Amino acid sequence: MKLLIQNGRVVHPVTNAVLLQDLLIEDGKISLLERKLPPEADQIIDASGMVVCPGLVDMHVHLRDPGLTYKEDILTGCAAAARGGVTSMACMANTDPTVDSPELVSYVKNRALEGCGVQVYPIAALSKGLRGEEPTDAEALKKAGAVALSDDGNNVDNANLMRDVLIRASRLGIPVLCHCEDTTMVAGRAVNEGSVSRQLWLEGRPAIAEELVVMRDAMLAEETGAHVHICHVSTAKSVEIIRRMKKKGIAITCETCPQYFTLTEDEVLTQGAMARVNPPLRTAQDVKGIIAGLKDGTIDVIATDHAPHSAEEKARPLTRAPSGMIGLETSLAITLTQLYHTKKMELPAIIRRMTTNPSDILHLPKGRMSLGVDADLTIFDPDEEWVIDPEQFASKARNTPFAGHKVKGRVKYTIVGGRIIYQDA
Repeated sequence: MKLLIQNGRVVHPVTNAVLLQDLLIEDGKISLLERKLPPEADQIIDASGMVVCPGLVDMHVHLRDPGLTYKEDILTGCAAAARGGVTSMACMANTDPTVDSPELVSYVKNRALEGCGVQVYPIAALSKGLRGEEPTDAEALKKAGAVALSDDGNNVDNANLMRDVLIRASRLGIPVLCHCEDTTMVAGRAVNEGSVSRQLWLEGRPAIAEELVVMRDAMLAEETGAHVHICHVSTAKSVEIIRRMKKKGIAITCETCPQYFTLTEDEVLTQGAMARVNPPLRTAQDVKGIIAGLKDGTIDVIATDHAPHSAEEKARPLTRAPSGMIGLETSLAITLTQLYHTKKMELPAIIRRMTTNPSDILHLPKGRMSLGVDADLTIFDPDEEWVIDPEQFASKARNTPFAGHKVKGRVKYTIVGGRIIYQDA
């Protein structure tokens, strides 16, 4: 099977180049990459006016499978990913039961094989049952196919446990992904501590709760030599801490999500529980700091923290509704709208944070555009405008504060291993 993609603007995130090139795909691999290839293939895609890039890699999603499949399952999550141009994703362990055993890692991998073709990489729990008391068997989990360890959704309050896990992870050569919010400072609190929490007469989640644990885990990374990855960075001071630690040569990376460089805590006043996420939406000054961190490379990755919930759950009052929003089908469009079309970042830099960098952090053979690599590709029209309509989502969930937002940039094709798994009608 030969697939030819013609006339596209090909983004090479490693070299920062954007070139007018054709791609010939044979047997699932990129075999030719040059200008004006002869139109000889089983199928031809005319990508005129479109961007061609490595398939997006989302290193932070919640697929809710096993056990919470009324919210999402691996198959619907894969379908949502394909619609968003995501060809590979890593899923978190906070399921029911927790993915803390080799058997459950294997379950996730095998279940994903039934999907549309999106590659799913399990992230296994750092502690048994996510309780933060006893470490999991990191070696067995890695052998089963886990690409990282994380108790995401829960902070690891026990510094000694975190240190022990980092030592083991360092020996195995796998990263530890950290949800940084001191539990004693945020438990039961729904929104950022600030003007909005005061207007609502609520106790807030203070920014310092995140920043203290970011500093702690950065120091543990320095002491152990392990690779620490900070999830969903939301405050300007967290960015500054990570920036300083990187300059010292510490093995620390981090991610943020579209909501943290787009929305502020004020969204809670109009959208209530739909705008409740952990960590919470912060201030305009924090949004500015997040964008600065993306621009200077302090923030390595743009992920989604795709967190599906049922309509009934999100309809509860703000203080009783679960935290989280979905993002697989909207992350590229929101990012292009907020960062590319505003000229805050160039296209290769954005694509690098959504492809090459997350692949490198998780040691995945993805996120590249060169001869002989897997033909995992995303083709999108950067200028097409559309309105986000959750009723059109492939995900089971509809919980997004971006409903009704006009965005610019639409996925037209998603290709995995040379096979088209999604095409925009």
